Amino acid sequence: MSLQNLIDDVEESYTELSDREFEIDEETKRELTMLAAGLDADPDELLARAVHLFFQSTVDTGRLDFHLRSTYDVTYDEYLIGATYEEMGGSPPTAPERDDRRYHF
Repeated sequence: MSLQNLIDDVEESYTELSDREFEIDEETKRELTMLAAGLDADPDELLARAVHLFFQSTVDTGRLDFHLRSTYDVTYDEYLIGATYEEMGGSPPTAPERDDRRYHF
């Protein structure tokens, strides 16, 4: 697969999600209810925060890149740029020698 396949799949998923109402299991419903009551927060806002946190942790740990590379042979950075490193005339950046690099395992 390629970068264009990933772009097409993201656009298709976005369209599908726009028209969908989500169903959640009983355990998730109870946990969401407890969070909403305990934090005096809107359940929709809590769900949005949960997705943001999960997305960020998946990007930060490199799990998203791993899955994108396995399926589409691109990284999240390449998706954001809209071109692969090879198309830009280079190779993927190497990991810095510091401990504060982007991905930690």
